[in-house]
Amino acid sequence: MQRRLIVDYLVYVIVRILICIVQAIRIETGERLARAMAWLFHDVLRVRGKVVDENLAYAFTEMTPAERARLARQMWEHLFLLVLEVAHAPRKIHQTNWREFVGLKNQEELVRALLDDRPTLIVTAHLGNFEVGGYVLGILGFPTYTIARTLDNPFLDRFVNRFRGGTGQRIIPKNGGYDQIVEVLSRGGTMTFLADQYAGSKGCWVEFFGRPASAHKAIALLALEHNARVSVCASRRRGRPMRFELDNHAMIDPREDAGSLNTIPELTQWYTSRLEELIRHAPVQYWWLHRRWKDTRRRRAKKKAA
Repeated sequence: MQRRLIVDYLVYVIVRILICIVQAIRIETGERLARAMAWLFHDVLRVRGKVVDENLAYAFTEMTPAERARLARQMWEHLFLLVLEVAHAPRKIHQTNWREFVGLKNQEELVRALLDDRPTLIVTAHLGNFEVGGYVLGILGFPTYTIARTLDNPFLDRFVNRFRGGTGQRIIPKNGGYDQIVEVLSRGGTMTFLADQYAGSKGCWVEFFGRPASAHKAIALLALEHNARVSVCASRRRGRPMRFELDNHAMIDPREDAGSLNTIPELTQWYTSRLEELIRHAPVQYWWLHRRWKDTRRRRAKKKAA
């Protein structure tokens, strides 16, 4: 146990040193470094190359292999820029200057919801810089609670959560955090969810880029049980690093739309379709690394039949 803690601490120290280096370099230098790292990970190391290419082929059937390869390389560049932005955000984005870095789109309805005493669920995806999105909401005076897996390294876990909590974003552990979620919603708080990961064969099956995908049922269930508004948002980069657009893309209120979206499948499909719209507008800024389409239902049925 003690040996594990020593190793974890050494990893933490290395990460902190790397972050200090990233914080010390200019944004322009970071852009060049991100392009170089994207070339290394995509063209040389081929990290998750097959998964990324398959996902892009599913999502954009009209793309040629060369177009998919170009988009995949740009995705890797985006991921490294995301790390650069997260490292620089606490030093650069503050209450007095956030307008220099963040533009707001369709925010009036969301602001009214966040100021109300009813709960709000903010649904987003691994699109743009979702970490900076939560950070900026805190700067604007809207604390949120986010579901996240606890990192195996306790030192790194505390470090990451300090960044997230710097402006009021609080983390609820993915495992065992249900009671905390209910408590937040019961007092009219705001929960944020990354809603684009595979939820297993027992999830809620929806259409995502024209193919069946398994989504978690909890978001729709919580919205319907607690009469919470659901907002589909994204924090996308606007051309240059450290320039973002926080977009309240769509919002639904169970009180007003109870007739059309009053079941878990309907509501889950609604926000999944809205996320797809956002991703189609900025496919370079989406994490195509996940195995989003894993339909194992037929395989399980065959095993049961056998």
